[in-house]
Amino acid sequence: MAIELSLEDWTRIEQHGASAYPNECCGMLLGQAKDGRKVIVDILPLPNAREDSPRNRFLILPEDFIRGDQEAKRRGLDILGFYHSHPDHFAQPSEYDRQHAWPWYTYLILGVNGGVPGALTGWQLTEDRLQFLQEDLRVLGASPPAHRPEGQQ
Repeated sequence: MAIELSLEDWTRIEQHGASAYPNECCGMLLGQAKDGRKVIVDILPLPNAREDSPRNRFLILPEDFIRGDQEAKRRGLDILGFYHSHPDHFAQPSEYDRQHAWPWYTYLILGVNGGVPGALTGWQLTEDRLQFLQEDLRVLGASPPAHRPEGQQ
């Protein structure tokens, strides 16, 4: 499934990842799924509530999830997935990410190296929960930032 988002939301995710560094940032992706694609209309940055290892894990509290769900419903949108950063690591899901993900949802992962945003990638967990498949990430009305090559952290 293709994931579409605005250049503004792409940039907001990068800024969130840079400001949270050296810890992981996290947030929700709000939008609509239609015609074999997910269109992200807005992102909802959330606090990383992980206290024991925020540098390599994130936690969204139930009350933040409920608040995000209520905001989505109020605006006639759905929760399409989540985003988080990988400080000083590649923008690929970890085994921990796989164990804690849900099928269908999109997981955007931003690599942040030394506080500088790198690649942003999209992933979806298979129904059998055995692996992530990379999703096609598209910027609405523009190209992804040229300074973010796919393989870069």
